[in-house]
Amino acid sequence: IDPYEGSRPVNRMQVCRAEYRAIGRFVEQLRPTRQCMKTLQTQFPHLPPSTLLSIFSQEYQKRMKRSMVRHHAPDVLKAYYQRYRSEAQTRPTAPLLLELANQVDLSPALLARLIVECFLEERAASVPSRHVLNNMLREPYLIPDLLLAKHVDAIGLEHEDLLRDKLRERNLSFLDENQLRVKGYDKTPDIILEVPIAVDGHLVHWIESKASFGDEHSHHTYLNEQFWSYCNRFGPGLVIYWYGFVSELDCQRGRGILLRDGFPSDIVTLSRV
Repeated sequence: IDPYEGSRPVNRMQVCRAEYRAIGRFVEQLRPTRQCMKTLQTQFPHLPPSTLLSIFSQEYQKRMKRSMVRHHAPDVLKAYYQRYRSEAQTRPTAPLLLELANQVDLSPALLARLIVECFLEERAASVPSRHVLNNMLREPYLIPDLLLAKHVDAIGLEHEDLLRDKLRERNLSFLDENQLRVKGYDKTPDIILEVPIAVDGHLVHWIESKASFGDEHSHHTYLNEQFWSYCNRFGPGLVIYWYGFVSELDCQRGRGILLRDGFPSDIVTLSRV
C-alpha cells in the first residue's frame, strides 16, 4: 500500500477517535520489537502497517515522557551526549540520532531534544530556555552546530523531499522553507504555492508536511504553535499527515485548515491573475 497517494472517498488512513483510543490501549501492552508490529497488524488488519507504526511510535513516545526521569538523570544525559559527539566525529553522514534512539529505547524526537539541550548547556554554561530549545527543534537551521542541525533535520526531511517531488510532478510553482528564509520570512510552512490550488473545493495557499500520525494532542499543539499563524499570514492551507490522522480532527476547513493523509489527486490548478 502506497501511503503517499492522495484522496479517496473513504480515507483508509483516517482513524476515528474511538478506534484510536482502542489502539492506544492495545499498544500500552507492547514493547518496541519486530513481533509487536506483527501483533498490531493482526489485531488491526484494515490499517496500513505504516499507520500502525506511526501510532505505536507516538504512543510509545508518550510512555517515554512518563519515564523521562531516568533519561534526564545527569549521568545518563552526559553519556548520551558523549556517545553522539563521538559517533559524529567518526560517522558524520550516518543517521546517528535514529540509531542512538533505537539503542537506548527512546523516541528520536525526544533524544534530539536531549542532545540539543546538552549542546546548548555546554556552549553557554547555562540551561537554555524552553522557547529557544523549541525554536531550534522546529527550525534546526537555528542550531549553531551545522552537523547537529543536519542530524536533527534528518528526522523529518524525507517526507518534505517527497512533497517537493509531488509538486514538481504536477508542475506547481512553489517556494520552500529555504527560499522563504532568503526572502526574510522566519516562521513559515514547508511550502507556499506561488499560484494557489483548490483541493476538495477549498483554496490552498500553503502546505505543511508532517511525518507522523496526527493524534489529538500533537494536532492541537501544531494548531496553536504553527497552523493558525500560517492561516493568518498566508491564507488557507493544507496539512499532510503522511501516516494518517484521527478523522474527527479534520473539522477546521471552514477556518482554512484542510487535512489529508497523502498528496491530493483532486487538485484544481487556478489561473494566475
